[in-house]
Amino acid sequence: MTTNPADTRAYFFKIDTTIKKIRLILQKKLDDANIDITVDQWVLLDHIKRHEEFGISQNELAEMTVKDAPTVTRIIDLLVKKGFAERKMATNDRRRFMITLTDAGREKFEQANPIVVEVRRKGWGALSEEDYKTFVKILDVIYTNITH
Repeated sequence: MTTNPADTRAYFFKIDTTIKKIRLILQKKLDDANIDITVDQWVLLDHIKRHEEFGISQNELAEMTVKDAPTVTRIIDLLVKKGFAERKMATNDRRRFMITLTDAGREKFEQANPIVVEVRRKGWGALSEEDYKTFVKILDVIYTNITH
């Protein structure tokens, strides 16, 4: 029997520890800048901003962020309470809400975005565009393999 390198290499641990370190650094920078959002709140703000034209549903946010529905609901509740987002009834389905940013939410996004970009750039360092393509390809393959 041939041993697959993945049998003994805990690549998932390396991915997990890297993500945790990035999250810790990003949260510290957000806190130091008095931005008053968590990394999880930022992730949702970012996705809501990307879908600003029509809004985005809670279910779509859950799918895109790979978070369970109760977690997404809790984060949205916090964003609404802080005045950064609002729920609007979908025009084509009265049982569904679309999440949109408020002016304060757009402002919060604009305050946080440069910090997020700074952390991303620092983490990426001198890696090339080709490195990025390879990195994404590998992660996509792992994701597909593990979900099918």
